[in-house]
Amino acid sequence: MNRRDLMAVLAAIAATPAARAFAAEGDLAAAAREAWLYALPLIEMAQARQRMLHATGADAQTAGINRFGHARKLATPANRWITTPNNDTLYSSAWVDLTKGPVTLTLPATGKRYLSVAVMDMYTDNDVVLGTRTIGGGGGTFTLVGPGQTGSGADVVRVSTPHAWLLARTLVDGDADLAAAHAVQDGLVLKGPAGAEPGPYGTRQAPWDAYFASAARLLASDPPRAEDAGLFRQVAALGLTPKGGFDPKRFDAAAIAQIQAGVAQASMGLVAFTKRMAFVQGWSYPRANLGNYGQDYHFRALVALAGLAALPVTEAMYLRAQGDDGAIFTGDGPYRLSVPAQMPVDAFWSLTMYEATADGQFFLTDNPISRYAIGDRTPGLKRNADGSFDIWIGRADPGGERTANWLPAPAKGPFAMTLRAYLPRQELLDGRFRMPAVVKV
Repeated sequence: MNRRDLMAVLAAIAATPAARAFAAEGDLAAAAREAWLYALPLIEMAQARQRMLHATGADAQTAGINRFGHARKLATPANRWITTPNNDTLYSSAWVDLTKGPVTLTLPATGKRYLSVAVMDMYTDNDVVLGTRTIGGGGGTFTLVGPGQTGSGADVVRVSTPHAWLLARTLVDGDADLAAAHAVQDGLVLKGPAGAEPGPYGTRQAPWDAYFASAARLLASDPPRAEDAGLFRQVAALGLTPKGGFDPKRFDAAAIAQIQAGVAQASMGLVAFTKRMAFVQGWSYPRANLGNYGQDYHFRALVALAGLAALPVTEAMYLRAQGDDGAIFTGDGPYRLSVPAQMPVDAFWSLTMYEATADGQFFLTDNPISRYAIGDRTPGLKRNADGSFDIWIGRADPGGERTANWLPAPAKGPFAMTLRAYLPRQELLDGRFRMPAVVKV
């Protein structure tokens, strides 16, 4: 996926007669489009925080501000708090408030078990990922400090915004391993001043005025980096500044029409682009700036919509399979993926099935055998003589020996598949290794 392709989608939408008419009247539509895309990660993070802080039952995972909550079971189709969840690790989550001072984070010793704790700012950049790759399996205690706060030493982690999301992933090797994984989760500890729970914010489906009013409040709460000043010059016609400042009452009917046109261009373009990606031999490979986007605001918005909380590629690579319509599969199958005997990873890998929603998000899907992914820890797989094996993908059981390697698709509707490679080796990072394509049989 790249900025040029996304801009092509937006340009095609902007070429409609109505959009051309609005564009002829001024730059307000373009400003609204760019501002909507820029603010989307903030909006999505605020919504994830709201859902998780108030979730109960299967979705409960956050114990409160500056406190970890833990999902004690692997994700299932009932978990809809975040798009594109994995089915390999237990999630532990904490929403952090640093406005009253630093917070200490303790990671337990994990030995050879994979653990990562992503410290994400409110713009979805990973300030740091602590765990197996970066500190080894011995654990440690770190001090999280916000902008303008003092701190020095190897144990200090500087967070780019006053609020942040800590998302931990603890690898689980089947039901028998759950108790040991729970012990690792219980060793994740936050200590710091009590934080206040933020109020509700508008969603990405909100009307233009509610959306930008929420964006203004979020900008005031978590100011952007100085490097984003150029973006705010581009959207000056909208009145949105790095400190907020949006006033919907200043716009007349003609101006509102332009703003609505710009928002439509942005939202429709992103959803369309989730189905349009660049593929290499049947897979869409992640960009090098995944998880740390810089000024690539369009790519950041796309990931916020379709893969919120993505890790940097050095921690994990996310590959999307090429389907019948871009990255979307629409057929019944069977499809086949031939997996080599040795995958170039130092942690683990998996292929996960998702049902695709109309608004461009992806969730695990119900199926008769409650299998949502196949990977290096899946028991009972039938391997070929050379150690490789074939994954059979489809809505119906492929039958015979193929059943053991069946990854069920949704009973109906479009679907997508993501291959995760945790701690990828250099040959995967630099493109010397390429996954075989998913083929229709």
